[in-house]
Amino acid sequence: MKVMRINPLQLLVGILLFSTIQVQSYAYDSVPSEGDMKAPPKSYSPFAGESYPKNVYWGDTHLHTSNSFDAGFVNFRVGPEEAFRFASGEEIMANNGMQVKLVRPLDFLVVSDHAEYLGLTPALRRSDPVLLDTEYGRRWHDMLKTGEYDQAFIAAMEAINSAAVADEKIKNEDFKRNMWQETVDIADRLNNPGLFTAFIGFEWTSMPNGNNLHRVVIFKEDGSLAKQVVPFSLFDSQDPEDLWTYMEGYEDKTGGNVLAIPHNGNLSNGLMFDVETLGGKPLTREYAERRAKWEPLYEITQIKGDSEAHPALSPNDEFADFGIWDKGNLPGTQAKTQEMLQYEYARAALKNGLDLEEKLGVNPFKFGVIGSTDSHTGLSTAKEDNFFGKHSGLEPDTHRATDHKVLESPIDEELTTWGWEQVASGLAAVWATKNTRAAIFESMERKETYGTTGSRLVVRFFGGWNFSQKDIERPSPAKVGYDRGVPMGGDLLSRPKNASPSFLVWALRDPEGANLDRIQIVKGWRESDGDLKEKVYDVAWSGDRKPNKKGKLPSVGSTVDVAKATYTNTIGEVLLSAAWEDPDFDPSERAFYYARVIEIPTPRWTAYDTLRLGVELDPQVPMTTTERAYTSPIWYNSN
Repeated sequence: MKVMRINPLQLLVGILLFSTIQVQSYAYDSVPSEGDMKAPPKSYSPFAGESYPKNVYWGDTHLHTSNSFDAGFVNFRVGPEEAFRFASGEEIMANNGMQVKLVRPLDFLVVSDHAEYLGLTPALRRSDPVLLDTEYGRRWHDMLKTGEYDQAFIAAMEAINSAAVADEKIKNEDFKRNMWQETVDIADRLNNPGLFTAFIGFEWTSMPNGNNLHRVVIFKEDGSLAKQVVPFSLFDSQDPEDLWTYMEGYEDKTGGNVLAIPHNGNLSNGLMFDVETLGGKPLTREYAERRAKWEPLYEITQIKGDSEAHPALSPNDEFADFGIWDKGNLPGTQAKTQEMLQYEYARAALKNGLDLEEKLGVNPFKFGVIGSTDSHTGLSTAKEDNFFGKHSGLEPDTHRATDHKVLESPIDEELTTWGWEQVASGLAAVWATKNTRAAIFESMERKETYGTTGSRLVVRFFGGWNFSQKDIERPSPAKVGYDRGVPMGGDLLSRPKNASPSFLVWALRDPEGANLDRIQIVKGWRESDGDLKEKVYDVAWSGDRKPNKKGKLPSVGSTVDVAKATYTNTIGEVLLSAAWEDPDFDPSERAFYYARVIEIPTPRWTAYDTLRLGVELDPQVPMTTTERAYTSPIWYNSN
């Protein structure tokens, strides 16, 4: 055995040296005198001091539970507490008795029950004496107790759509305040900063003449502020400007923060992005400023159809036909006309916003985007293979994709929407520094968000003036994006002489999902003569495909086996990226740009129903889908 011999002198020097180091390290922990103060050494860590968002958080900003008047007649099992627990990853029982669970928990959730008759249906189920002392309360109570759920649901929808219930006991303010406080308390109790964010919110359900002007209202802070008000309902007003006044009053009263997210412009019959006020007056600068302030985001995709683009408005865009609901208004009481479309879809609204900014000095439609479900089951289930439907009457069964109706028109069968037309969509993605109410809300305010149709694609999008291919190839391209440009939701400012906008974009597939087909950048602009234009550019794609003479990229193909409801990731790419410069830029023209990421085809929820439930569907029913993501825009102002 070899023995190491140590010189006693060396040992003594080593002990003294180690002791010195220890003394020095302790000295750093002590409080130095003013005369000994020195600048701290520059950190070896390159990440020290970085504060830009590095995490994407996934959520649903639009979910209804049994506390919603229309949902509660058919959903008696999943209330706000169950909804939050399900979204945070727990397995619960759906209203139909099935056990249900997400493949991965969400990071945040807004329970957005309708302000109108909040908590009324659970109270009817427990025979609340205040409600039984009213004509409507007794009628709905008896329907529930005798199992006439369909009739009760129809009666509820008629009451909401017409705002006809004038009985003050039904709209009792004390009852409403108590239900609101219960809802707020649940959100506060289940909010778990850093792990799961439970937002306080409600839906304002304006329906002038049956046209959808709904907004989800989200509070930033906790219940100590939110309890100082009650939700604003359509019984207070059906005008969005009055909702903004309510929101302004809340902030003035409490010092808190609140925002609103409109949805389903596709069912507004031309009102959601109208260039007149609800009262028929021309828009003013004040209107534009207020709308831009209170409504920084738009819900671009959800169960009741996609609201990005329409084939009639974008005939050269082969992907503009996703989940289109364009028959009429929400209750099917008025048919859609061609003239209404440009005031219903996000891309058209973004273009009209450029024109309004030229005239008013402020863009009222300068919004970012998210996706969410608008599910009325209490379950945030946006995946095709885990889709539990619009409401509890459309949870998985052998009829929901055959003869069930989502919305039945009272005037024309052609305006009825069938169960198979539901879109298993969508999700809100937020780039934030941490998973808290404040951080996520602030990201929503600055529009650093995107929406997907249910897939958890990771997408980054930056705009600047001098990005190149080398930047996208760096190990940390996001740092370059923040250092030399602006993220999604931002504005391109300080244009260097002779420079054109350049963009960094990359997308990573959902680890539980499909490969990527392509990345596109959608541009809209206003020409000097006032014409509004748009163009879709393919900037990155899988395989060795080449655009044809018309500039169109061939299809990626499909691996879907409809009969087995399966597909393979043998086509497409896991990651796509691009550094792209606008080849058609004119510095005198206002413009916006956003990224759209398309996946390869996958089985639709109807294919899973066919396989799992053994149903046979009509040939017109689509059985495949192409999931996608839409980023918030980046704007260029020519002034």
